[in-house]
Amino acid sequence: MKKLKAGVIGVGYLGRFHAQKYAALEQVDLVGVADTEADRAKLVADECGCRAFTDFRELLPLVDCVSVAVPTSQHFDVAQQALAGGVDVLLEKPMTVTLEEADELIALAEEHQAILQVGHLERFNPAVLALKPFLTTPVFIESSRISTFKRRGVDVDVVLDLMIHDIDIILTIIDSPLKTIHTVGAPVVTDTTDIANARLIFENGATANITVSRVSLSTVRKMRIFQPGSYLNVDFAKKTIMTIELKGELLESGMPRHETQVHSFAGEDALFNEIAQFTAHVRERTKPEVSGVEGRRALAVVMQVIDQIKAHQSLDLYRKIQAAAVK
Repeated sequence: MKKLKAGVIGVGYLGRFHAQKYAALEQVDLVGVADTEADRAKLVADECGCRAFTDFRELLPLVDCVSVAVPTSQHFDVAQQALAGGVDVLLEKPMTVTLEEADELIALAEEHQAILQVGHLERFNPAVLALKPFLTTPVFIESSRISTFKRRGVDVDVVLDLMIHDIDIILTIIDSPLKTIHTVGAPVVTDTTDIANARLIFENGATANITVSRVSLSTVRKMRIFQPGSYLNVDFAKKTIMTIELKGELLESGMPRHETQVHSFAGEDALFNEIAQFTAHVRERTKPEVSGVEGRRALAVVMQVIDQIKAHQSLDLYRKIQAAAVK
């Protein structure tokens, strides 16, 4: 079988891992990596046994597919040039900073019959991949994604950086149109929102409550899913699913008898899963589960959350100014 020729554009923290995964795939030839910082490109290229480029446009004619892991503000420009050249793209999340840019990339991929997959990594977390058989009719979801402060990723606010993961997963879990959104959020360390909460209410009555923070002292990545007769606790970090099923009979305490099981998938690698599936779609010319359409869907909800938080912050500032004027 002929090997796919792959490349990685942007080999900072995450892009370096992309390069390592491509290099580990038997049916893939990692041709090169590109980064505007020559030393970084050379470091990763030497590590992975491929060529180093400082101009990604020199890499594009040499490959069948690329991962794009540049800063979010550059996603559109790089992905646009790759797709226009017929190169298949795995584009890190969030796919773009505007819906108009997302629409253009989707249209470009269709025009040039190119694969466009969006890197919502948690979709490939083995615990998430194993979740579907446990789902019935979710009625309430509680999601917490909090982490310590890191300098990488602060070019966008915490909703685009972290909450988008949970929004994407929730949109696949709840099979109903979104009805309303209620949000709060605030900057703490950066000039953008660093901590936020969004309550999503769907047409069928299901509700999701999502909390994210990047200014905490510990890291938590969990989602609890409540549905008639059962409760699921997904730990993204430990890659486990705990299921609690009610059995009907009441215990002496008055609580229903229940059965608890813990399913562990700790030995699997989410990024390897993601890249392996991407290269399979490239080889077989099939549509990814997280295509540009799904990436845009999550981005559209994220933009609504961000706009609502900004509107609240502007209103709060206006009220403070008015109060100060009265004094």
